[in-house]
Amino acid sequence: MAQLSAQTYYVSTTGDDANPGTLESPFRTITKALSVATTPGMTIYVRGGTYAHASTISISRSGTGDSLYKLFAYPGERPLLDFSAMPVASGNRGIRLSGRFWHIKGFDIWKAGDNGMNVSGSNNVIEFCSFSENSDTGLQLDNGASNNQIINCDSYYNADPDQGDADGFAPKLTVGSGNYFYGCRAWQNSDDGWDGYLRGADNVATTLENCWCFMNGYLKTGAVSDGNGNGYKMGGSDDRSLRHDMVLRQCLAFDNKVKGFDQNNNKGSMTLYNCTGYRNATNSNYSISQALAAGETLTVKNCVSLGSYGTIGSFAIQQTNSWIAPFVVNDVDFVSLDTAGVRGARNQDGSLPAITFMHLAQGSGLIDAGTDVGLPFNGSTPDLGCFETDGVTSIHSHEGHPSTFTLKQNYPNPFNPSTEIEFSLEATERAALEVYNVLGRRVTTLFDGIAQAGQHYTVMFDAGELAGGMYFYRLQSGGKSDVKKLLLLK
Repeated sequence: MAQLSAQTYYVSTTGDDANPGTLESPFRTITKALSVATTPGMTIYVRGGTYAHASTISISRSGTGDSLYKLFAYPGERPLLDFSAMPVASGNRGIRLSGRFWHIKGFDIWKAGDNGMNVSGSNNVIEFCSFSENSDTGLQLDNGASNNQIINCDSYYNADPDQGDADGFAPKLTVGSGNYFYGCRAWQNSDDGWDGYLRGADNVATTLENCWCFMNGYLKTGAVSDGNGNGYKMGGSDDRSLRHDMVLRQCLAFDNKVKGFDQNNNKGSMTLYNCTGYRNATNSNYSISQALAAGETLTVKNCVSLGSYGTIGSFAIQQTNSWIAPFVVNDVDFVSLDTAGVRGARNQDGSLPAITFMHLAQGSGLIDAGTDVGLPFNGSTPDLGCFETDGVTSIHSHEGHPSTFTLKQNYPNPFNPSTEIEFSLEATERAALEVYNVLGRRVTTLFDGIAQAGQHYTVMFDAGELAGGMYFYRLQSGGKSDVKKLLLLK
């Protein structure tokens, strides 16, 4: 049994389902590998290449919290799941995930007859995948789907025949609670970027962090679609009574056909921290003005709007937003308003590409002008907007300048269970590198001692005994500090 539990299977375009599924003699289809991977903790690696499917890949088996099933692209390779032979029909999803405790990573899912992926299971991780040109929403969560993590995924060019249903990402209808999106992008979907519209569920919660949303309401050709065209549609329901509690942190919305951050008719609580809106049409970077259900709250802090911010109800709890005195915002507050690179290739670990767009320029009055809302920041207080400056430039790497104070993003990120963190100092002095949980409690000290100027230090963080989730690591030395996020997936 121990040998079986450690089994790894391989799939390749040159394989055969009569093979044993080893690296040397792989299977030909994912379906075959799924049929034999029957013990939690098993891994399926899929080699690069194009896999044509005319029917749905259904995943119903469940792992456990300690032993997730893994369906991974082979390291360094990228499989394309081609569903273009599927007819357009409501049941023709590319992948249907009803199982629990799966980690799916590294796939491009293209041209399904309905959703690229439909998730009704819970406690799954979908990482570094793309969903494009599907005939409905790229990735949809419904039928009680809860506590799923969607990490570093892209959803774009999805369009249904009527153009009014295909969103980038949709935790909607009968969705469950606790779903979390991090580092995701949604662009040029015929309807909305994110859609939280409810029909059958009530009082559920969804969190989005570090996500980008742009040009929704347009087709792949650039033509205007017949869909709604909002960036983040935070809720709504047929009878205008249901509550979708939405939390958006450090999210960016620009160039969407209609609104950037849209309440629709959501009656639930909405919290927006350090979000940025720009050039969303109808002068609505933010549109959250309808009364909420009793006991629900709207909180908007540290948010930025370049141009008219739109409408926010007088009942909102607002603090240090760019449209509140004494702030005055104009083009020179930003390093660049050029959107070049926003669709660019992701980094090797799946993280978003480095861009200058909408990063704050040095000297902007929006730097160190915000309110501490529990997110990491580099200066005396947080910046406004979705990109925190590092005190030098928004995104420039310190490589080639080893004598500067530098804390690099951990790699890999997300990670499980270990990751590397690199730092260097501009002067020889004592340094402390510590890790904190989201409550601000220190969980470990990785380095505490004298570090030499100009040397690169690399430390290993092993989080094997910690619960999965978001953590922060902070480097302090000589009166300087820097904080970054890291995400532990379990």
